[in-house]
Amino acid sequence: MNEEQVLKRIASGAKAARLSAAGVHLGIGDDAALFAPRAGRETILTCDWSLEGTHFLRDKHPADAVGWKSLARAVSDVAAMGGTPRCYLLSLALPASHTGWWLGEFLRGLRRASRAFRCELAGGDTTRRDEILINIMVAGEIAPGQALRRTGARAGDLIYVSGRLGEADRGWERLQKTRGRVRADDRLLRKHLYPEPRLALGEWLAKNGLATAAIDLSDGLSIDLMRLCAASSVGARVEVASLPMLRDVDREKAVKLALHGGDDYELLFAVAPRKAQHIPKRFRGLQLTQIGRILRGKKIEVRAENGSVYRLRPGGWDPFRK
Repeated sequence: MNEEQVLKRIASGAKAARLSAAGVHLGIGDDAALFAPRAGRETILTCDWSLEGTHFLRDKHPADAVGWKSLARAVSDVAAMGGTPRCYLLSLALPASHTGWWLGEFLRGLRRASRAFRCELAGGDTTRRDEILINIMVAGEIAPGQALRRTGARAGDLIYVSGRLGEADRGWERLQKTRGRVRADDRLLRKHLYPEPRLALGEWLAKNGLATAAIDLSDGLSIDLMRLCAASSVGARVEVASLPMLRDVDREKAVKLALHGGDDYELLFAVAPRKAQHIPKRFRGLQLTQIGRILRGKKIEVRAENGSVYRLRPGGWDPFRK
């Protein structure tokens, strides 16, 4: 298959009506796309890599899951800011041997994600390479001054997370032991393979001015909380007893996965005490849990279930860590 044929396969799911609704006035087929944000809205721009051998394994991860997750990873950044995704660009490098069935399955997963997140393909680039490399750039939007940032947390704010922590990492453990077809009904496998960006939650928090700061949990609670605190020039204390943890592993491992497991794509957000009454235990069926409090200073601590307090060191995903 030559490049033109690959491009036609990628473009085959792009519908003019949906592109127009997303603000794309000119999509695939020209040198670049034309995108017009709606009047009175700020544009959110983000991008994310999905690399073979780093983020997925060719012989383990279903191709449609690679497609879904590639878009979900980038859209999760828009969710963390309380925005709405509009369109995306796909840069794809793959070997000639994978321009047939693998590419078809990859595009099937990508299109399912595109419809689920209402984020349309506007263009991109392709090339040939031995490894599969995927980069997705998403354009989203939000009302001016409404975006959730990492910089607004203040001492005394309460710290919340959505969902259950450590599920995706546990799913990755299971995938490594799986042979043959992946079971679609395995909840932990699905959390790893088909994460769902918390778009509705982020938008609700932003529209109602409930969160002082927010970040998505892509690399693990320990490292993402550190990033939020560094941006806000504050510290934090996490209560182990309050963490929404796994129940199918021993307690020590559950704590480790909750603190350091990556790939959950849940939201971590801070809320001023006076607004905590507006945060429900569940939002549209999604569990919301208070896990700690923002502190003065720069220390990030954990209080264990026995009452002892220790420093929380970042142990999540860092591509440059040895």
